[in-house]
Amino acid sequence: MPWVNSSAISRIEWDNGTLSIWFHQSGRYDYFNVPAQVYSDFLCAPSKGTYYNSHIRDRY
Repeated sequence: MPWVNSSAISRIEWDNGTLSIWFHQSGRYDYFNVPAQVYSDFLCAPSKGTYYNSHIRDRY
């Protein structure tokens, strides 16, 4: 359960296709059928918020 350095996101976790994201302001949200590569790329992204908006939000 990696904690991340982000102004919007505190933690990101992936388990068997379910991506869980903890937002500082609104808590935990789960996204389903997310490929492992998306999770891996998310963790490596320099801006977690930008990656979330471009690759996860409204897609899963």
